[in-house]
Amino acid sequence: MTTEMSMENKESKINNNINNSGAPGGQHPETDRRRGRAVLVVVMMTSFITTFMASALNLSIPAVSAEFSMGAVSVGWIMAAYMLAAAIMCVPFGRLADMIGKVKVLIAGEIGFTTASLLCLFSGSGAQLILFRLIQGISSAMIFATNTALLSDSFPPHMRGRVLGTSVASVYMGLSLGPVLGGFLTHNLGWRSIFAFTFICISVTVVVALKYIPAKCPARIRLTLENMDLPGSLLYMSMMGSLIYGLSSLSEGTAPKIILCAGVILFILFVLREKKAASPILRLDLFTGNRLFAFSNLAALLNYSASYGVTYLLSIYLQNIQGYTSQAAGLVLITTPLVQALLSPWAGRLSDRVSPRILTSSGMALTAAALGIFTFISEDTTIPVIIATLLLLGLGFAIFSSPNTNSIMGSVSKKDSGIASSVLATSRNLGQSVAMSVITIVVAVTVGNVSLSSVSPEDMIRAMRTAFTVMTLLCAAGIGASLCRGEKKDR
Repeated sequence: MTTEMSMENKESKINNNINNSGAPGGQHPETDRRRGRAVLVVVMMTSFITTFMASALNLSIPAVSAEFSMGAVSVGWIMAAYMLAAAIMCVPFGRLADMIGKVKVLIAGEIGFTTASLLCLFSGSGAQLILFRLIQGISSAMIFATNTALLSDSFPPHMRGRVLGTSVASVYMGLSLGPVLGGFLTHNLGWRSIFAFTFICISVTVVVALKYIPAKCPARIRLTLENMDLPGSLLYMSMMGSLIYGLSSLSEGTAPKIILCAGVILFILFVLREKKAASPILRLDLFTGNRLFAFSNLAALLNYSASYGVTYLLSIYLQNIQGYTSQAAGLVLITTPLVQALLSPWAGRLSDRVSPRILTSSGMALTAAALGIFTFISEDTTIPVIIATLLLLGLGFAIFSSPNTNSIMGSVSKKDSGIASSVLATSRNLGQSVAMSVITIVVAVTVGNVSLSSVSPEDMIRAMRTAFTVMTLLCAAGIGASLCRGEKKDR
């Protein structure tokens, strides 16, 4: 008995001495500051690269569709496969990161993302590209599950909003440069050059992370695997895959509807499993007993569901209806992420002093207003009107995003920061998947699975108006979720 108690005390001491970024605690303050700066640089680089690739690839959709003769529905899976994989895997990787160290999981994700980018570069068919994008999504889940948690753990509460705002700004810098540089690359070098650029950049990030953020974790892998809740993980991944695939493919026959129903059943089984699990992959009390955490994530889910598809739709609109090149379309679409990049650090700092409920609800309302304006889009809509609406959208999302992230990470203890970061990432990726699902369903119903170049402007406009209407309603629901959250906490 004494030996067992000694082992338990030893394991408890080990876990308490490990900070959640995977490094031993109790370091010299100057060492902690250097490490914090290194973490911020790596997180900013990684956030920039992953978002750059996603936004740049939006501009290449018509080119990919033409090269591989893909229809409007099937080409959408180039984006959807990535988001599906990321949404499925984020929570399991977040739980794993809390156990073996976030740095280890982050670096593994960066290496996987590098490999997948190289594979995408040499894709020989649409099916291959979708498969490699799936691998990229799995790797991204490791990154998304750890990025925010590493930052949150590396800085004190009174600085959290500031550094999270800076990190969010790097995300939007990626989104800003994505349309411009992505449009330039696609126009002059072809869509494959986007993956070549991504491969080079993420390779540099891996080197920086390995050199400046050493991962030291004495926790035993055997103990970790015993506590990983593998049945719960499998249930979760099956549930998320079934729900997202079922939603995104509802227009394709009976099978997706059966898969969606299976997802609902798996959700019920997952909840029952997690209630009884000794070491659940996802603690349900984070939702049932933490109002701030629950409603902040719901707000994130609804916000991304409402706003993510804007770039995708406008990219098609500007190129296929207005007749702009991918490069010119990128210059228009830079508006929203540029505003977000400029204002996110300010919004993050403000969230250290002002209730997130006020900021996020205001940001959500501005986003809803912009989406409402887009419901009136037509063939004759002028570029100044589109740019002004994108400015409003960027302002709304900047005021929402950093304060909402600060709210979520401040609502949990350090030992749960990995799972909190992964739940936030899942809310984001699930929201993005819902957005693409809405677009895919609307396009399939109003246009059908035909080449984008063959769709009439009238049909495309009708599909876009319908999609923007749904997105506006989702954002309006998000305002209610944001208002229902509790007050800010600091761990």
